[in-house]
Amino acid sequence: MQQVYRHNPTSVSLIHYHFLWVVRRKSQVLRGMVAIRLKELISEVCETLEVEVLTLDLYPNAVYLLVSCPPTLAPHQVVHRIKGYTARYLRREFEPLQTLPSMWTRSYFVSTAETIPQKMIKQYISRQKKRT
Repeated sequence: MQQVYRHNPTSVSLIHYHFLWVVRRKSQVLRGMVAIRLKELISEVCETLEVEVLTLDLYPNAVYLLVSCPPTLAPHQVVHRIKGYTARYLRREFEPLQTLPSMWTRSYFVSTAETIPQKMIKQYISRQKKRT
């Protein structure tokens, strides 16, 4: 991964967040057109937030996202905006998703570590299955 620093008049920063969150009720809905549209929506909202998507991996019931963020955004602000924006449009555009009480669970994983092992991602997803 290339280390690209953000420069503005008062600061220089390099802030990467790993996010992971799951679909409500363990639903395996992130496939086909839903997955394609979700990627588009995440790109749209990240562009408005001035957040750069470095990695985006979709599992059938979870989203893994690595982003580069400006220092003015806290992690909870980033994930809240992405989850809210994507849920609103996905549920509006795909009728089967309207049967879920909400698109995403309220919880999420965030880390600033340089790399997150695949094992840790799968472990988080499996733990979420037990909680819902």
